Amino acid sequence: MTDAPDPDPAALGPFERWLTLWVALAMLAGLVVGNLAPGLVGAVAGAEVASINLVVAVLIWAMVYPMMIAVDLGAVAGVWKQPRGLLITLAVNWLVKPFTMALLAVLFFEHVFAAWIDPEDAQQYIAGLILLGAAPCTAMVFVWSQLTRGDATYTLVQVSVNDLIMVVAFTPIVALLLGVTDIVVPWQTLILATVLYVVLPLAAGLLTRRMLGSPAAIDAFGRRVKPWSVTGLIATVAILFGLQGEVILDRPLIIALIAVPIIIQSYGIFALAYGAAWVMKVPHRIAAPCAMIGTSNFFELAVAVAISLFGLNSGAALATVVGVLVEVPVMLTLVAFANRTRARFPERPQP
Repeated sequence: MTDAPDPDPAALGPFERWLTLWVALAMLAGLVVGNLAPGLVGAVAGAEVASINLVVAVLIWAMVYPMMIAVDLGAVAGVWKQPRGLLITLAVNWLVKPFTMALLAVLFFEHVFAAWIDPEDAQQYIAGLILLGAAPCTAMVFVWSQLTRGDATYTLVQVSVNDLIMVVAFTPIVALLLGVTDIVVPWQTLILATVLYVVLPLAAGLLTRRMLGSPAAIDAFGRRVKPWSVTGLIATVAILFGLQGEVILDRPLIIALIAVPIIIQSYGIFALAYGAAWVMKVPHRIAAPCAMIGTSNFFELAVAVAISLFGLNSGAALATVVGVLVEVPVMLTLVAFANRTRARFPERPQP
């Protein structure tokens, strides 16, 4: 992997230092706009191709591009010299996470919360949580990787491998956990999402590196475009909350109940992956992103599939949106924890 020094935390701009505040304001703005200007939100929601919202796609592209500038494809081959981080990511994402999420969903909505929720609604919430659990993060992990000073090239490879596995594993896992054999997964969505969130930003980043030439010029340009990453995140959160603003305000207790198993799952998966990386002496710049990928979710896919299977106003769709509500603040706490525990991990791969 690259041997470039980690960036100085003091170099973080106001967007990164105050990210929690900006995200909170974005949530509030989304709720306000969603309730006061539903027509505007409806217009944004209608801008779709193959179940991908084009507005959100542009914003996520803006999140990813600044990180892609740091990627040096010449170092990709080095990933296979450090397989531990990738093995942890794949094991947690595909052998653990979908099944623990389904277990928690059933535990809480068929037992713990059964007295407060209609059984039919409970099944909808379970379905939405299963969709979240079966879709590991694709785009947002680049933001979390950057904030933990992760290895951009290794993160890219981890995400790319997960995308390839998702194409063949998402349908059978969801079908198994939902007990449904005729699930319709939008394959166009998977392919287009991979192109939009990985391939095109990567191509743009590589072209940018080639045009800039020197490492100093690349670093300077990267710092200038870095705020666009967080800006894209904030705007995306605002839009997603605007789409479900009325429902969120009308049913705050349901939102809290759905959030409980998601929060437990998020911290549990992070602890498992991050702990495994520590035991296996994985360098921090690989360990942090590898834990973030499993903890975070490909919520765009989860929302799209929930809407296609159960409808825009379904409990399943609502559960996937609550996943976004929970994910951002939870991930920010995990970013902070990962940064505080950096010294506990080796700087170099261990034999």
